[in-house]
Amino acid sequence: MKEHQPDLPVGNFHSHPTPSDIELFQSMVLDFYHDYGRDLPWRHTVNPYHILVSEIMLQQTQVQRVLLKYESFIKAVPDFDALARLPFPRLLELWQGLGYNRRALALKEAAVRVVGDHGGVLPDNPDLLKGFKGIGPNTAASVCVFAYNKPLVFIETNIRRVFTHYFFSTGTAVDDRQLLPIIEKALYAFSPRDWYNALMDLGSLIPKHTENPNRRNPAYRTQSPFEGSLRQIRGEILRVLAKNPVFPDELGDKSPLLARTDRKNIKKAVSALESEGFVVKEDGSYRIRDDR
Repeated sequence: MKEHQPDLPVGNFHSHPTPSDIELFQSMVLDFYHDYGRDLPWRHTVNPYHILVSEIMLQQTQVQRVLLKYESFIKAVPDFDALARLPFPRLLELWQGLGYNRRALALKEAAVRVVGDHGGVLPDNPDLLKGFKGIGPNTAASVCVFAYNKPLVFIETNIRRVFTHYFFSTGTAVDDRQLLPIIEKALYAFSPRDWYNALMDLGSLIPKHTENPNRRNPAYRTQSPFEGSLRQIRGEILRVLAKNPVFPDELGDKSPLLARTDRKNIKKAVSALESEGFVVKEDGSYRIRDDR
């Protein structure tokens, strides 16, 4: 595979593609993947546990940040049984840096369910997976695609970019209801795993060459900056509490970030973490909840 950033493949397809259009599109996408596909560690496994961990980590998190955590997490917590038994404070410690800590809690609860209800084997049925906390229809389908090579239809950010860019080239608004029938038609059923990897790699390239086509989707939202956000403060509080319990008035003295954070925002973040079950107050001090 080539190292330099490739040019964007040239193509312009109709929003009502013919079978020959679909065949041409598939060839374009798969040729691109053959030449420029990314080498990512979760693509070297079909272990359902590894796939689930990667998919949950990749929710709302850039690939580069996940690369910093994925392999160390798998090494520390190698399977569903280990995750189901992992103390919650240790889980948050391993998750540190990925943000959106609810995902870590959902991942642990999924492991408990897999061990308790499914004999330690992740179901290959997306309808069953959708019943797991933190796993919606698209994540359920993607897990089944990458773990079990199931020919299922789903959409995420990069897939949305590809189909909007190539099948709706004009500047009109495009929603997922228009995209999904084309995604279904174009599905390369011979190897869904490779097909979706290819789409995601191509989708990640598109904004580097042209305006992000997802901006034309009515549901498009820009993520608020992480720096200085409540998300950042929450993560820092959890990092501090992972070491030792801390009295509320002392939180601002436990890290440079919290030292320059308004005490009202610290209080707001702690209250949110407490109401969501991440921390508890005991003997006047806060600690990470350890009974999950």
